[in-house]
Amino acid sequence: MLELIFQSIVLKILHKLNSERTISAVYHLIRGKRSGQTIQDVGIFHLHKFFGILPKLSRKIFDEEINKLIEQEYISIVQESNYEVTEKGLKKVQEPLPISFDGWHYRGNEHLFFARLSLIVQSLSHQKRGIMKFIPIQQNEEIQQWVKNFLLANHYQNGTLQDSLLEEMISSLENTNCNETDKLFVMQRLAGYKIPGYTWQQISMLENVSNMDVQLTYISCLHNWLNEIAQKNEQYPLLNQIAMNIRIEIPLTGSALQTANLFRKGYSIEQISSIRNLKISTIEDHIVELAMNEPNFSIEEFISPTDIELVLNAIHDYNTRKLKILHEVIPHLSYFQLRLVLARGE
Repeated sequence: MLELIFQSIVLKILHKLNSERTISAVYHLIRGKRSGQTIQDVGIFHLHKFFGILPKLSRKIFDEEINKLIEQEYISIVQESNYEVTEKGLKKVQEPLPISFDGWHYRGNEHLFFARLSLIVQSLSHQKRGIMKFIPIQQNEEIQQWVKNFLLANHYQNGTLQDSLLEEMISSLENTNCNETDKLFVMQRLAGYKIPGYTWQQISMLENVSNMDVQLTYISCLHNWLNEIAQKNEQYPLLNQIAMNIRIEIPLTGSALQTANLFRKGYSIEQISSIRNLKISTIEDHIVELAMNEPNFSIEEFISPTDIELVLNAIHDYNTRKLKILHEVIPHLSYFQLRLVLARGE
């Protein structure tokens, strides 16, 4: 079986990167690498939705998929690690993905949500039949303790929690923007009394879908489900408890957040550099990250509206986001100023 959805995602990212990054950049982005370069690529090329969707993706599997794309003539290697999307690949890029992601706000945390939920469902299923000893589907002790606290806080002993949670799950999934097959993949992963959760391989064989695409569909559905839960927190109080701290509302890295707090207090880049004992270039990286993440952040403190327009025109005219080329076209602007405009977009 071919990883059709996965291949489409890789092609779409390669196309967005416009041959201005190596193939490794795609791998780091899909895994959600927290490096300054990958974070900036997310902002510059507007790839937020794909960030961190497969945090455990191995390089071996990724390279195998790249080789398939080359064999099928969707991409061609120009030099080592450099590529271009072929005409056949460009046609494929235009096809819409059958699923959607919100990787930037979850970054793999959707798996923690499901781990909590699956152990709660398993516990309530056994409790309803008066069986209090069973092998937990989740072996992580932190998750086990979290679930114990959840069950006690919601008075699981009186027998009403199961019905209330089931009602919330049905209602929220009905309102979630996923097709029924996608929702089925999620439900098939749940385990209960004498009902083992399906493995990826079992779902793959049952539905005749590749293993990788099963996982991507599952992740997509979890993202959409979590967004539905977050948007209607009063309607789904139990699920909101289970989704606690899963969605990343402040997406800045820890160090960038410290810089942002000082910047908001009125400190200059030079002052922040001195206070934090970090290079000015590092502080500039943080400001670029701030521009990328905060809709109300104004970059006009660092670059004039006229120069912003010059950069946007150059991006369009030269069909590039390469800093070196943009700097050659507009030499009076610093790389920092150029990166700010790229991070902000139009």
